[in-house]
Amino acid sequence: MSLERSLDDQDEEPYDTAFFARKYGLSQRLAKTIIEANGQGRRACDAAATTYLRYIALRRPRGS
Repeated sequence: MSLERSLDDQDEEPYDTAFFARKYGLSQRLAKTIIEANGQGRRACDAAATTYLRYIALRRPRGS
């Protein structure tokens, strides 16, 4: 049995920009930038979006 991932692995299918933007609540422009910077693979784009959203959450002022 081969341990290599198949080429049709869903994690590596390209994202549609509009779908990716809706999935993470991003603007179309930001979604396009993340996809362009990380390639079309879903795994890399998901990781980048998650990291970005965590960063934004940490930057929010706490209690006012």
